[in-house]
Amino acid sequence: MKKLVAYITTGYPDKDFTVDLALSLKESGVDSLELGIPFSDPVADGPVIEAANLFALRNGFRMEHLLEVSEKIAPEIDTLWMGYFNPFYHRGIDFFLEKAKRYGVSGFIIPDLPHEEGAAYRPQFDEKDVALIEFVAPTDSRERIAKIVKDARKFIYMVAYAGITGAEKSESLEPVIAAVREHTDTPLYIGFGVNEKTAKEKAKGVDGVIVGSAFVRILLKENLTNTQKIDKISTLARTIKEMINE
Repeated sequence: MKKLVAYITTGYPDKDFTVDLALSLKESGVDSLELGIPFSDPVADGPVIEAANLFALRNGFRMEHLLEVSEKIAPEIDTLWMGYFNPFYHRGIDFFLEKAKRYGVSGFIIPDLPHEEGAAYRPQFDEKDVALIEFVAPTDSRERIAKIVKDARKFIYMVAYAGITGAEKSESLEPVIAAVREHTDTPLYIGFGVNEKTAKEKAKGVDGVIVGSAFVRILLKENLTNTQKIDKISTLARTIKEMINE
């Protein structure tokens, strides 16, 4: 069965809502959850996730909220932290790895940390048995893909196109998929632009999909109550999980 990874922004509208949504997503078929760490300049994300980041920061998000949420949900659903390198660097990778180990967080997704720079931190991740998720993209050469996936753990994040999350773009991914399969059995998941309209097609040839903007777009709707937001996001998750496994 193909996997569904869901991204949500931690602390928006508040940390208790994040916990409730995460647990509901688990019941709706989500296999892994990316807890997004709000950041003021999320360079890989489109306007939807960027807006949620800024709202969470304005609402007073603190790194302690990420830890409190993780402590509650990581025992219930496979949890990863998704964030930009600056906060990790500021507090120290060891600080986050120790907390991840304590709460059961299984991996980090750091989109602005290139493979070559991330390699310097790999021994620390391996020591704590926490995955540092690798990225591959249509712009990568076969040689670079072979290098990136050689020691990849948990899953490989395949970027569906060059650009930002949430965009309606499409590129031929067969060469990338073939290059990855040639060098590793690590599961390959596709992200960027995955929603209820595109999930079935994008899931072809890969082991799972990563959905973010489609969920966060509902999160931002001001005309919905928190209960309605959880219901709609959870329903969408069930729909996408069914679509990718038809």
